[in-house]
Amino acid sequence: MSERRNILTDPQSSRVKRVAGLFRRSSRNRHGRYLAEGPQAVREAIKCVPEQVLDLYLTEAAGQRQQDILQSAQQANIYLHWVSQAVMDAISTDAQGLVAVMDLAGIRAGADALAQVLKGATQVVVMSETQDPGNAGTIIRVADAAGADAVIMARGCVELTSPKVIRASAGSLYHLPVITGLALDDIIAALRDAQLNILAADGAAHLSLFAIEDMLATPVAWLLGNEARGLSRSELNHADAVVAIPIYGKAESLNVATAAAVCLYATARAQH
Repeated sequence: MSERRNILTDPQSSRVKRVAGLFRRSSRNRHGRYLAEGPQAVREAIKCVPEQVLDLYLTEAAGQRQQDILQSAQQANIYLHWVSQAVMDAISTDAQGLVAVMDLAGIRAGADALAQVLKGATQVVVMSETQDPGNAGTIIRVADAAGADAVIMARGCVELTSPKVIRASAGSLYHLPVITGLALDDIIAALRDAQLNILAADGAAHLSLFAIEDMLATPVAWLLGNEARGLSRSELNHADAVVAIPIYGKAESLNVATAAAVCLYATARAQH
């Protein structure tokens, strides 16, 4: 227990306030840091991108519960800050006792990063004007599970490093490339250069997802829109095909993250 004697106990300390401040976008941009909360996100960050984990804040109870994370952090020489529960609550009430401070420089952005990940890609997801952080994080998680090559968040989407996006991605952010910072027109041009067919998911379309298996077997980019408005006419005009998921019951529509799951798994099935 000797390594745990220096426990941060003051929720009002400048260090604690600085870490808690990373919930604000302005602070994240100013300090070049963001937070990964909870065992799953922290575990995957340490496993996949340990060089991007700058500090780990944890309670003794969390350290006892998550011995694998503690050992991985120690092996990676990540600096540990043991904190009281009151301090952890001041930082995050959703972290289950574990918060990692991550290097914002690890987030991929820009045209060069996009061109790199599109080389040889057969399935990618493009979010346009997706605003709900839970949906955005879940789409990243679903893309990871379905074996997609990349997720692209066009300018105008919710910020990738929003804590709710990170939580909803459940560590998948550290499994596949997620590209930010580009306008949709530039993304479309890059997809064309990479020879991906662009499919737009739209509930009002006449073409059924289950009628395009031949197209799904080709390299595909799925274009997903805003939760409330869907895709605009100009966005739909970028697509090679506009596709609807058939609804056989009485539901009016599907949540965008649910629609993403159906589309991505249909594509994965066709491609494997």
